[in-house]
Amino acid sequence: MSSQPPLPHGLPFAEKPMNSLPARAGVGLKADHFQRIVSDWPDIGFFEVHAENYLMAGGPHHHYLTRIRERYPLSIHGVGLSLGGEAPLDVDHLDRLKALLDRYQPESFSEHLAWSSHGGFFFNDLLPLPYTPVTLQRLCDHIEQTQTHLQRQILLENPATYVEFAASTMAETDFIQELLRRSGCALLLDLSNLHLSCINHQRDTAATLRALASCPVGEIHLAGFSETQDDAGAPLLLDSHDRPVAAEVWQLYRQALALLGPVATLLERDHELPPFDLLFEESQQAERLLRGLDRTGATHCEPGQ
Repeated sequence: MSSQPPLPHGLPFAEKPMNSLPARAGVGLKADHFQRIVSDWPDIGFFEVHAENYLMAGGPHHHYLTRIRERYPLSIHGVGLSLGGEAPLDVDHLDRLKALLDRYQPESFSEHLAWSSHGGFFFNDLLPLPYTPVTLQRLCDHIEQTQTHLQRQILLENPATYVEFAASTMAETDFIQELLRRSGCALLLDLSNLHLSCINHQRDTAATLRALASCPVGEIHLAGFSETQDDAGAPLLLDSHDRPVAAEVWQLYRQALALLGPVATLLERDHELPPFDLLFEESQQAERLLRGLDRTGATHCEPGQ
């Protein structure tokens, strides 16, 4: 398994990277499932919540999360920092994130390789970046500010993209590798994002996986996607999070485990939410692969097969 990278020595938390999720399968925590979870306390590896849903001081979300945190490891996933944006980071948002992390002491905190705000406006999307030295330096600066402010190492998720910038001077995998090396953060390897970006941009999926698996990986995400066509009639995959994980992504997961060993794995579902039992069953498929109990699992699979 990949080890965590050393953090820049000037940071006060450099000797204690804050990513310690168990190498098990977890699911996203949704309000629809609160009662089911606290009634039965299912045997699941961890839960993940979106930070921006918990930035208020109180209410039922915090009531249930407090109870659940007493029994389960926790991952907090941010969607609103706009780390790739040109504007300075929102320090008030960082303060509220810091209060949330201090309150629940999650095993992991992650954000996105994307931007979502500009000129005082917030866009409800995670938008792509040009891969240039200027963008690289801006991200490094923003990640350093974030890690210092939050007093922890963060994980950064590889993006799902539908367009690419003609201005890019680096391949996406080279950009991510250099960003992690300079910033001291680790990778949240979203295999669904990897698959759909490779299909959308006609990249080599196996080569992309090998490149990203060479990075320090702290967590894996698996999610469903939907398919349409672009104006030229070519397949266009959409990161919809509204259906079960596709067979192609399960195969990528087997290949990733062969390269990385067991890594904490989240099953994501944000739309068309099914009953909890169905999500739990899907997480158990990942759990079997993590434990090497599936005869088609990681120990027998090589990339590209």
